[in-house]
Amino acid sequence: DLKIDTAKGICGSGIIDGMAELYRARIIDKSGRFNKEIRYSRLRVSDERPEFVIAWKEETSLGREITITQQDVRNVQLAKGALHAGAKLMMRRLGIYRVDKVILAGAFGSYIDAQKAMVLGMFPDCDLKNVYAVGNAAGDGERIALLDRDKRAEAEEIAQKVEYIELTVEDDFQKEFMEAMHIPH
Repeated sequence: DLKIDTAKGICGSGIIDGMAELYRARIIDKSGRFNKEIRYSRLRVSDERPEFVIAWKEETSLGREITITQQDVRNVQLAKGALHAGAKLMMRRLGIYRVDKVILAGAFGSYIDAQKAMVLGMFPDCDLKNVYAVGNAAGDGERIALLDRDKRAEAEEIAQKVEYIELTVEDDFQKEFMEAMHIPH
């Protein structure tokens, strides 16, 4: 007897996927606003705020709908705007104008659909085949350093060369950040 669980919520990578599809369908525009002119059964206004229903309450175990709200869209825009602006400023500082590859690290990076993240402009444009996830890179590096003295010495040497940059005080950060808030950017 196969039991299918009902939805309990939406994760971060799911919001990214949903936002990318909402943008592709023109349900949200470049500025991240919901298009109130579109008539679609899952697009509604609740408490004067637009939202998109991902799962109806009958499809959830919560007794209420799972939605992507205007606030959800804004939160993703803030995060992706900071990420994209930071990458662009570091690239400019290093004289790099195009990235060859993008490596997504951590658990979150492992679940992000690279194409959907590219639609939203989460990172600088790159050939999609050169965007990949590596999982828990910090944990892997930690294990390597603990088990191999030469690699530990190499890590310590590299750590001495790291330069901390406070991006929020860079001259163009606010401008780059505001531009990167748009979808894709």
